[in-house]
Amino acid sequence: MSPRAASHSAKPHATTTRPGSDALGDVDRVTEAVLTASRLLVAVSARSLSETEDSLTLPQFRALVVLSTRGPLRLTHLAEHLAVNPSTAMRMAERLNAAGMIDRAPNPENRRESILSLTDAGCRVVEQVTERRRGEIAAIVERMPVEQRDSLIEALEAFSAAGGEPPAAHDPIPLGWQ
Repeated sequence: MSPRAASHSAKPHATTTRPGSDALGDVDRVTEAVLTASRLLVAVSARSLSETEDSLTLPQFRALVVLSTRGPLRLTHLAEHLAVNPSTAMRMAERLNAAGMIDRAPNPENRRESILSLTDAGCRVVEQVTERRRGEIAAIVERMPVEQRDSLIEALEAFSAAGGEPPAAHDPIPLGWQ
């Protein structure tokens, strides 16, 4: 018996969400579907990122996106948003600063802390890569059956909210709210 099958037989079937299915099974189905979609989205992201003049890694681009959506951040808060150690965020910030994509300035309230913000060049990279991703994703959505699009919107909005990801058109959070 596979570990997955064993975990299904070892757990009681609580409430059913549709005939012949249990809540755990639905979680497994959703998880598998999200993993498959995430592979597609990572491939789209990698392709759109590979077309930039600058050689950026996906984690570095993610840092730029966080700064774009959240506004200027303390280094420690960037590390929290990226779920990395502050030392990892520091090295990433140093590389992005050297590439001219972010500014690093001392925090006027605590000179031992750094405040990170996007430069105009960093903003342009985020915009260009996002537009390429948007175009490729739009082409995929156009190939979907029209009647399934509203359900996809609702599901993705709920998934993103559960994961704490702000909408793509989210206004940055002011520095004082960090």
